Amino acid sequence: MRESSNPVFRSLPKSQGGYAQFGGGAAAYGAQQTMSQPYTQYPPQQAGFSRSLTIDDVVTKTGITLAVLSVTAVVSYFMVSANLALAGPLAMIGSIGGLVLVLIASFGRKQDNPAIVLSYAVLEGMFLGAFSFIIANLYSVGGPSMIFQAVVGTIGVFVGMLVVYKTGAIRVTPKFTRMLVAMMFGVVFASLANLVLGMFGVGGGAGMGLRSGGTIAIVFSLICIALAAFSFLVDFDAADQMIRAGAPEKAAWGIALGLTVTLVWLYVEILRLLSYFNND
Repeated sequence: MRESSNPVFRSLPKSQGGYAQFGGGAAAYGAQQTMSQPYTQYPPQQAGFSRSLTIDDVVTKTGITLAVLSVTAVVSYFMVSANLALAGPLAMIGSIGGLVLVLIASFGRKQDNPAIVLSYAVLEGMFLGAFSFIIANLYSVGGPSMIFQAVVGTIGVFVGMLVVYKTGAIRVTPKFTRMLVAMMFGVVFASLANLVLGMFGVGGGAGMGLRSGGTIAIVFSLICIALAAFSFLVDFDAADQMIRAGAPEKAAWGIALGLTVTLVWLYVEILRLLSYFNND
């Protein structure tokens, strides 16, 4: 199985089998590519689960996770609108707490734990609600309409990349995945460097200008959006292989977590980009 660019998917169990598929096209190609790599099977009588993972499980668990995140985000947004002093604490607690849970899920191999996944959804919802209010109302004049545009854009990119994956228009190969991971590391390094330089007053506190709202910031956001979009292809492929491998039903929570992480990243970058065009 190819390694996903998403750390959550990279720590999911790997195996091979013949079960219902997440999509066609690239999935069939992926099956051919992985035939030469042996994996551990999931015999029900040994693994201790009643049935294998299906696409319905993935859709259901992902829907539940996104519903919890969305409701929490709306509550957080209105809490901040009623008391601006809550913006910082909610954003900080949500972002740091969400990151900690993702690390625990990824490196502790607990990504199939529904309590961790739903707790992540709550924390990330807190962050997104506060972040959305700050970006849409304080750092730009876009307001709620800009948030709606970001949500629609996120859904549009997700659906578009799912169609691309199902039709096999872009094949998820090991080389594609390696290039994507390398570029994502580059983005992370650039973001950290920009933050550190900004803390030391470089560029008037804007660092390299990656989040300043200028031309460089716009280009950087477009790059991040493109990487998040292409990450969906690798995530879909990883989920597809898990389903075909006969992974246990509970693995759907890990897939839901991985997809949610990518969706959150995409939404944040789209909202940032829109804010650059809605400044005073």
